Formats: sequence, structure tokens, C-alpha cells
Amino acid sequence: MIGRLSGLLLEKNPPQILLDVNGIGYELEVPMSTFYNLPNLGERVTLVTHLAVREDGHFLYGFGAEEERATFRQLLKISGIGARTALAVLSGMSVSDLASAVALQETGRLVKIPGIGKKTAERLLLELKDKLAKTLPGVSAAGLSSPASAQGDIGHALLALGYNEKEAAAALKQLPADIGVSDGIRAALKLLSKA
Repeated sequence: MIGRLSGLLLEKNPPQILLDVNGIGYELEVPMSTFYNLPNLGERVTLVTHLAVREDGHFLYGFGAEEERATFRQLLKISGIGARTALAVLSGMSVSDLASAVALQETGRLVKIPGIGKKTAERLLLELKDKLAKTLPGVSAAGLSSPASAQGDIGHALLALGYNEKEAAAALKQLPADIGVSDGIRAALKLLSKA
């Protein structure tokens, strides 16, 4: 199994890249989140990889971060989700956005991704509900603290009210650590209304 590649970036043709590793050119497909963070042509890059062996060939997928690869592998375990759909999901939203959508069971965020219909989105949310947190212990919904804590509940409430993750995280940083959920939501809304 090829787990990691490090070499010179020769070609970038979204979603494919060509990586020269000691004279051998590896074709990889990458999600757009990884693609946008690639260096210029001719520069060195290191990617974690996933090798898929199928009847019609061997396919190599590259990721800029281990969390992306772990999420990709978790998506592949879902019935009816192939590599192309898994790449589309990771291209359409970050791992923390996906974790947030799963925690809040937001099909609307997933159906915005090309190729993801309502039924597929619902299946993704159902299948990933408990598995994503286990696969990515460092990632909780929206990158906030775990939902069991008051901070996590306050963060979820702010996201549900339409604030983005950056706004919610900024408001949470200004709140006392021991604040209750209802008081925390009120205080966070006051802070956000002043911004």
C-alpha cells in the first residue's frame, strides 16, 4: 500500500496532479481543498495517499492532511458512495464543515455539493453520525468543543441561528468558560450584534 508520497509537482489539472518521486511519475486525484493548497509547479510537496485497487485499474488519491484521508476512507465505507462522490464531498466542504453538518444533521449543506442529492445526503448524515467523531477524535462539530459541554451547545446554537463557524468561534472565545448554555447564547448574541 502506498501511504505517502513526497516529490516534485509536475502537473496540475484539477482534480488530477502528476507527482515526480525519484523519477517515477505518480498520477493522483486530489480534492479541491488539497488542490488549492498545492505549491507551484516544480516545487516539492508531500501528500498522504489512498490506493484503491479495482477491476478496471489502480487509483491513487492524495490528501494534504491526515484528517482528509481518514474522512475519505470513512465516506468510502458508506453503501453507494464511491471515490468520485467522496472527493466531491471533500471538495465541497472542509472536514470541520462536514463534521458540523453531520452533528447538526443539515442535509441542506450537503445537497449544495454537485452530485449529492437529498437521499444521498440523508444517507451520509445517518451513516456518519457516530463514525466521524470516532475516526477524527480531534474534530468535533464545527471545530468547537464537544456537544456535551456548554460551549459546544452554545456553538451549535449560534450555527443553527445562521452564524458562520468563524463568528461562533470568536464569540465563544470571549465567553467565560463556566457560563451556562442559555446565558452563554444570550451573551454571544450580544457580542455578535455589536460586531
